[in-house]
Amino acid sequence: MRRWEVIGRLLAACLLTACSEDQDELQLVGTVERTLVEMTAPASESIVSVEVERGQRVSAGDRLVELDKTYALAEMARAEANVAAARTALFVAREELARVAEMRRTGVASQQGLERAELSFDEAQARLDEAEALAVAAHKRKQDLDLVSPVDGVVDQLPFDEGERVPAGSVLAVVLADGKPWVRVWVPETSYVRVLPGTPAEVEIDGVEGVLRARVLDVARESEFTPHYALTERDRVHLVYETRVELQDAPSVLRPGAPARVHILAPRNVVQAAP
Repeated sequence: MRRWEVIGRLLAACLLTACSEDQDELQLVGTVERTLVEMTAPASESIVSVEVERGQRVSAGDRLVELDKTYALAEMARAEANVAAARTALFVAREELARVAEMRRTGVASQQGLERAELSFDEAQARLDEAEALAVAAHKRKQDLDLVSPVDGVVDQLPFDEGERVPAGSVLAVVLADGKPWVRVWVPETSYVRVLPGTPAEVEIDGVEGVLRARVLDVARESEFTPHYALTERDRVHLVYETRVELQDAPSVLRPGAPARVHILAPRNVVQAAP
């Protein structure tokens, strides 16, 4: 055997050994994320009051922002008046139906007259149902002008101030929900089969003392190309799987966006090849 062939085989064996050792440890980098809940304006109205401050802890159901209800109250009053009118019309139609039915029983009224009275009663009932539905919708629109927190957490953003008129759909408050944060990383295609939900991991975050316990929360089923912020052009062409690693003992003050180093303790072999 030639000398260069021997050296080549030795180098290949060393590389294979290094790769097998590296497969026991999967080192990734990512960013800390938490659930952010956004409250948006249901209509274009002026802000009457902002009842919380940035960084304030809130509970589910606490009111954060109140919008002007002038038009909503007028709409609700009109809807309730329509309900009252429809109920009166239904009462009259019911009394008329009872009167015509009695006349028909005694032979004074015709069958066509009875059918017309029944039709009028059905129409009155339908108008009442419609009016009540519109009143429920008007009440709901009025309630929506009080933006309440749907979760327990901390107020993270308040983009607008009192007195400002906001467009419909604009974000008026953002709450950082309580719960375990996670780190979003991208697992290489070559390690995809070894990283399963529940796989233990360790996370290091700048400014946080010690190593944090973690576990793989979920792994995407479809691959994608390495994110645009990959460090080298060579890495950008690799296929990766978006993965969330949940922190088990993260400090409560940990904010999203912090860079993190993730060490996934994945087993070397998951599936044995058939002989």
